[in-house]
Amino acid sequence: MSRGVVVGSGPNGLAAAITLAAAGLEVTVLEAAAVPGGGTRSAEVTVPGLVHDECSGFHPLALDNAFSRRFDLAAHGLRWAAPPVQYAHPLDGGDGAAAYRSVDETADQFGDSARRYRQLFGSITGKFDRIAGEFLQPMLHVPRDPFPLAQFGIPAALPATWVARWLRDERAAALWTGVAAHAFHPLTTPLSSAIGVALGTAAHRYGWPVAVGGSATISRAMIALLESLGGTVVTDTTVTSLDQLDSPDVVLLDTSPQAAAGILSGKQPERVARAYRRYRHGPAAFQVAFAVEDGIPWSYEPARRAGTIHVAGSSSEVVAAERDTWSGRMPSKPFLLVGQQYLADPDRAAGNLVPVDAYAHVPAGFTGDARQLVVDQIERFAPGFTRRIRASHVRATATIATDNPNYVGGDITTGANSARQLIFRPRVAFDPYSTGVDGVYLCSAATPPGAGAHGLCGFHAANSALKKLERGGGPQASRQQDSTQQGSS
Repeated sequence: MSRGVVVGSGPNGLAAAITLAAAGLEVTVLEAAAVPGGGTRSAEVTVPGLVHDECSGFHPLALDNAFSRRFDLAAHGLRWAAPPVQYAHPLDGGDGAAAYRSVDETADQFGDSARRYRQLFGSITGKFDRIAGEFLQPMLHVPRDPFPLAQFGIPAALPATWVARWLRDERAAALWTGVAAHAFHPLTTPLSSAIGVALGTAAHRYGWPVAVGGSATISRAMIALLESLGGTVVTDTTVTSLDQLDSPDVVLLDTSPQAAAGILSGKQPERVARAYRRYRHGPAAFQVAFAVEDGIPWSYEPARRAGTIHVAGSSSEVVAAERDTWSGRMPSKPFLLVGQQYLADPDRAAGNLVPVDAYAHVPAGFTGDARQLVVDQIERFAPGFTRRIRASHVRATATIATDNPNYVGGDITTGANSARQLIFRPRVAFDPYSTGVDGVYLCSAATPPGAGAHGLCGFHAANSALKKLERGGGPQASRQQDSTQQGSS
């Protein structure tokens, strides 16, 4: 029996392990932390009984994709639930906008701009299953559905600020820039609309669901499935060198490219190693978990029913905040993502005390304390919020980076979403999962299709490994490489 080792137990590492195990390999997952799960971990960090997600909270691209269609995680305990309103964007004075499952219901908020919102999302929502199948894989492929992909690709290629101006209505522009800001990238650049178009359309097609019981139930279900296939997960095990692994047939690294280069030191072709070392990370996150009595009193009423709130103010304020964080300047009014997962999953709450997870976009490696800035931003749109806080827990940028080494400098997207890295990550290559070392593959969110607890990076990397294994490729010969040996990139 062939043997595979996966380094890292985030959703991509577990998806890779499941895919290998389903193909008949003997699989071991090695995790440095005491608790597996990577970005899918949950804990009661404020008050006993209140479940907070430590990173990923909403999973619009995990509900229906190539991995979830092949592997039945529901059979291992995973259930999804969506909030009444998918996301909202409050504005000063009690105004705002909200994204509903219905494109028409969402568009009807925008008066004369309703037709433009329908043009943006209505034409692709019904085709999104096919479109998502195209962009949730490496970009270098022959598309099966080129015309729907082109409908998606045209707005996705534009700077988000262009789309905001085209929408005209400020409420529509604010709702749009809020979802586009998930890219952690300046919204004035080409392709800065791509993530906004994807997530916005997913909200209308699937909703923005949460994992019932907390995001940790995703990793628990994946581990249960892996174990049913004969695989194992070993925690508290740090891998720093390929030589620790006793020459398995396949190795998949759910790590940052820099960490992978360290593990493969002296074995990668130099230009591949150099590309890994130069891989660029983006801005960071600063998290505050709150226990809030009776919920947040948003002035904009639909925000009280929304799973995610984008807190920043006008569309121009969103653009300015994202520009500053990218440039290394801490905004006085940072862009926030506020998660009210309990609205979809009430059992996360305890009576009238509810868990709220807030993330501020901050510069990479931010060393300050942004808690008060987070509180002030929420208070701005929800007067009386401060008086309702019963407990809070901070995960500073440095803590986020320490808890998950893939989040270099606190970058929870595992890589800057620049135009180049959106198309080619972690490097320009026909097989982006190949590390240049035979039998060893990168499977983290630094590979296509990027961040999100969808498992597709691991799924695609494992399938790449299996194809090579079927052709007789293995790690043994390349393990003899001299560090000066050159190979293709």
